[in-house]
Amino acid sequence: MKKLTSQIVSDVVRPRPDDSFKGTFGKVTLVGGNENFGGAIIMATMAAVYSGAGLVTTCTAPLNAGPLHSQVPEAMFADMHDDHKVAQLVSAATTVVVGPGLGDNEQSTHTLHVVFDNISDQQTVVIDGSAITIMARDHLSLPAGKVVFTPHQMEWQRLSGIKIADQEPKVNQAKVKELGATVVLKSHRTEIYDGNNIYQLPIGTPAQAVGGMGDTLAGMVGGFTAQFHDQGVKAVLAAVYAHSDVAEQIAARQYIVLPHQISRSLPAYMKRMSSIDRQHQIGFNN
Repeated sequence: MKKLTSQIVSDVVRPRPDDSFKGTFGKVTLVGGNENFGGAIIMATMAAVYSGAGLVTTCTAPLNAGPLHSQVPEAMFADMHDDHKVAQLVSAATTVVVGPGLGDNEQSTHTLHVVFDNISDQQTVVIDGSAITIMARDHLSLPAGKVVFTPHQMEWQRLSGIKIADQEPKVNQAKVKELGATVVLKSHRTEIYDGNNIYQLPIGTPAQAVGGMGDTLAGMVGGFTAQFHDQGVKAVLAAVYAHSDVAEQIAARQYIVLPHQISRSLPAYMKRMSSIDRQHQIGFNN
């Protein structure tokens, strides 16, 4: 198991080229947030925007449009019940994030099918929250593209069939190989499984034990994989490390860390990390 270090962030987060424009940094389409769980998709959207994705569009319930724009005016809105529009936006994205606040009812399941039917091999799809629950419940096949799951331990139990008590690295890795995906298994010491590699996040704080923390991580993974799409799994690793690194810095001065605080701290954090001398290291220690 390889332990991540801050080097993974400075390896991935690079100074922006002078001739950049918004299209340089990828498009993220997020799908989720039903009438009851709008906060989840808003937090995920904020994370994608603040982590630097070039264009961010959120497909959510119309009820969430006002709150979304009041919190993240940089993001565009689409009605997630409009199948044609969702299909268009999913097809055009560099990365799709689906699941935060999606719910698991009939409408949610239908929307997830629309998303999966419009993913291509060239895209990354981040599957979180309710989308994992629906996949496990209905035994859905993986969509096309580079799939990244971001489950907590109970969601991983549903998806993998491995009970929480039995979620050891070797057992998890065997299931990950069977799935053919990258898995960010969120826990006290988050583990990332990809192919033959297992990475561990050695940082984090109990101040992160707050609702919405996972939604923010999913949005960050979306933003990083869209913006740094040429970096492959390293973009996922960098997002995971940055999420907890920022949280630890905030926790040094307050009792809990609110998810939106991580997002709003990202631009300054990424600026610092992009300025660190690049030593061409891989970003983890054995």
